[in-house]
Amino acid sequence: MQRILTTETPKHTNENVKVCGWVDSRRDHGKIVFIDLRDRSGLLQIVFTPHQSELGTGQAPQNNLYDLAQELRPEWVISVEGKIVDRPPTMVNPKIETGKVELQAESLEVFSKAKTLPFEISGKKEEVNEEIRMKYRYLDLRRQKMKNNLVLRQKVINFIRDFLPKEGFIEVETPILTKSTPEGARDYIVPSRNQPGKFYALPQSPQQYKQLLMVAGLERYFQIARCFRDEDPRGDRQPEFTQLDLEMSFIDQNDILELTEKLYIGIVKTLVPEKRISQIPFPRITYKDAMEKYKSDKPDLRRNKSNPDELAFAFIVDFPMFEWKKEEKRWDAVHHPFTRPQTENIAEIKKNPEKILACQYDFVLNGYEIGGGSLRTYKPEVLETVFEVMGHEKQDIRQKFGHLLEAFEYGVPPHGGIAPGIDRFLMILANEPSIREVIAFPKTGDGRDLMMGAPSAVEENQLKELKIKIEESKSRRRTKK
Repeated sequence: MQRILTTETPKHTNENVKVCGWVDSRRDHGKIVFIDLRDRSGLLQIVFTPHQSELGTGQAPQNNLYDLAQELRPEWVISVEGKIVDRPPTMVNPKIETGKVELQAESLEVFSKAKTLPFEISGKKEEVNEEIRMKYRYLDLRRQKMKNNLVLRQKVINFIRDFLPKEGFIEVETPILTKSTPEGARDYIVPSRNQPGKFYALPQSPQQYKQLLMVAGLERYFQIARCFRDEDPRGDRQPEFTQLDLEMSFIDQNDILELTEKLYIGIVKTLVPEKRISQIPFPRITYKDAMEKYKSDKPDLRRNKSNPDELAFAFIVDFPMFEWKKEEKRWDAVHHPFTRPQTENIAEIKKNPEKILACQYDFVLNGYEIGGGSLRTYKPEVLETVFEVMGHEKQDIRQKFGHLLEAFEYGVPPHGGIAPGIDRFLMILANEPSIREVIAFPKTGDGRDLMMGAPSAVEENQLKELKIKIEESKSRRRTKK
């Protein structure tokens, strides 16, 4: 017999079916054992009695079926065959999709048993230490709330993938192994076995590749991109995360902001209609006004900040191009060095970097930055000037970014884009306190994977093969002595 999902069982009243899943709970009522079976679709009540054959199913019950049912424990994985019947009126459960029916068991197979769990899966007990939840994430993901979050994630990504091609975009995957370049955060680096002493870097974003795709003439690109940044611990960040990455040619800033607004209005109205967008079109606030009025470049514009169903989107525009790094005694790009200054006067950029504004915009929601973007510098001389202001020597610029500067010598269109984060947006939609709640296998705030035990040491022969030697810290040497 072919297995069906539990939520399909109401369509099969008075028919024999087969269901598979996990024992969510077990209840003994005298001579009757009730099991709530859980699969990916929901719950189904299953009834075991000592004399199943008297129920008129037309099939002989499995030997010792009732005795086997009494052995069942939470989270055992089982298969049950039997007849779907209507529940007695007093036993109807309107809280679940299968609440009007139950399965009268005629056979039972135990696929695997489960030992006592480190925390409860069913019910409303969510006061579990987060580190325990992350260590046993495969158990944590059995909880309905976590499944709902992953389903919402899928729906949002599917909506994006359906929406953007209709707007003329093509989805393109860009490399994960790339070149280490200074883009604002530390790179994760990967040693090359075939090129000893040389390293790849995991991409902080597909920034240079998407600009090269504009040089290639694709004009409209997008990607659901994995990004990697070796940053200091922060509660709302992860060392690896997912963003919607898109780039457009022959456009201005207004084109990008209007497209973004249209996309996110569509997501909200289609997937979470219970949410209310507080203002359409989304407000556009200059960085200067945001800092003066709200003391923040990611203001929470909700009228009622205790109402989680209110979504206050906004764009923050006209950021400064440069910021002064006191410790390093140099100018750095506020966004990234590829952002186009609002002037192309090279002398002015060099003379007064503190006065230069950028063609940069941030996308904010309920006090969080959920995306950022800019028009890009496409004139090599302007890009070189920006790097010089940031303290890079011309020789270093050519060494690190020569591939991009050379590409720009073959005809490059004006272009720009935006990269909204998927995780942070989902966190807000799902009313969760952390992005870890909307990521299947997140890491701790300090970048550890408690389930896999990563990062971890590697075998000595692997290091030798990569021509890498681990130096112990001085403090550890002293400890050994």
